[in-house]
Amino acid sequence: MNKIKLICFVLTILFGGFLFVYGEIDDSPGGQLLGLFLFIVGIIGIFRKRKDS
Repeated sequence: MNKIKLICFVLTILFGGFLFVYGEIDDSPGGQLLGLFLFIVGIIGIFRKRKDS
């Protein structure tokens, strides 16, 4: 289960980065904000998981 959560957090970071870049291309500030939010949530999740282990 720990590896699954780690993989989900990594995928969240990648998807957030994708949304940020796509939001820039599409000129969508909401898309960029959502991508930034997902990116930050993924990083915080990994740090919390690492701290608990």
